Amino acid sequence: MEKNLASVFRTARAETPGAARGVFLDSAGSSLPPRAVTDTVVDHLRREAEIGGYAAAAERADELAAVRASVGRLLGAPAHTVALSDSATRAWCDVFYAVPLAPGDRILLSPVEYATGAIAALQRARATGAVVERMPADDTGAIDVAALHRVLDDRVKLVSLVHAPTNSGLVNPVREVVDAAHGVGALVLLDACQSVGQIDLDVRELGVDALSATGRKWLRGPRGTGMLYVAEHLLATLEPRSLDLHSAAWTGPASYEIADDARRFETWEHDVAARLGLGVAADGILALGPRAVEAAVRERADHLRGALGELDRVTIRDPRPGEHGTALSGIVTFTVDGVDPHAVKARLAEQDVTVTVSPRSSTLFDMTARGLDAVVRASPHCFLTVDQLDAAVSAVAGLR
Repeated sequence: MEKNLASVFRTARAETPGAARGVFLDSAGSSLPPRAVTDTVVDHLRREAEIGGYAAAAERADELAAVRASVGRLLGAPAHTVALSDSATRAWCDVFYAVPLAPGDRILLSPVEYATGAIAALQRARATGAVVERMPADDTGAIDVAALHRVLDDRVKLVSLVHAPTNSGLVNPVREVVDAAHGVGALVLLDACQSVGQIDLDVRELGVDALSATGRKWLRGPRGTGMLYVAEHLLATLEPRSLDLHSAAWTGPASYEIADDARRFETWEHDVAARLGLGVAADGILALGPRAVEAAVRERADHLRGALGELDRVTIRDPRPGEHGTALSGIVTFTVDGVDPHAVKARLAEQDVTVTVSPRSSTLFDMTARGLDAVVRASPHCFLTVDQLDAAVSAVAGLR
């Protein structure tokens, strides 16, 4: 049974040494890890210093193997469909560049596409003769599913779907987009970088063909970690653009055999300490209960969004709750009249309030459509108190 919100808060706060310091509002960037994650990483690095990296890894072989299973439970995926990586970018690109494309094939991007996906799509289009197009959006920036149906055809081979963008609290309608895309035989690659760890999700229910995410954000794992889910039907058909002796076996002087599971998207060398920490982070979210974590994050984001919205000089840059048919994510974005977003970040930092800035270049389509150069981004996790959130609002109110 899922824990109640008060229990989630108490546990998460007790486990997070940095939670009581100032007001940390950048879990959408790189969150504060629980003590167990940090201890796991540091302890393993110390063990490597004592006996060497190979021997230290061998001691933790069972725990390393269990990381895929933990990530799989978090995503609702079998362990053999999960690959571990050094970043969400690497994971996303490994699948994206493995999908065959030919001249005239269509790649569809989200209206809130992140810069990495757009750049990769443009590069592949240049190399293959494919074309890059943007999916239609409604007036909130979400994908307009009805309009999407009208532009789909059998030339669409790949749909890059951003679950929750980096620059607002929007959450896209994943299942509806997946069903539409699959109707014309297209693959859907879900960028879940800003949703895994704060939104309870299940790849089987979403129906996506692949999903990529990072460890450092809402999951509260170490930097330099990422994860990839690849649906069963793709594992036997996609050949990664690069292989090594982990992702494939050298079977003869002129032959090799690719791994028959998602490890084909991994490499032999990796940060063992960080990967162990990722497993601990995933287990931590599972222990708290993903649905309870989602509710706790949303409760804090709603409180912060509402309080900021009452300030005279502040404009909330997220969709209105329910405006696009789903709840908002834990990302709260805003601007302050007369104060540049970068100056807002700097002045809040002087008061020990940590936020960040999302620039136009990160989500060019969406920010251009909304006439924005940058927004302030605040992303509260479940370890924050209401008093801390109110302190952040007071700090924003005092900006001049």
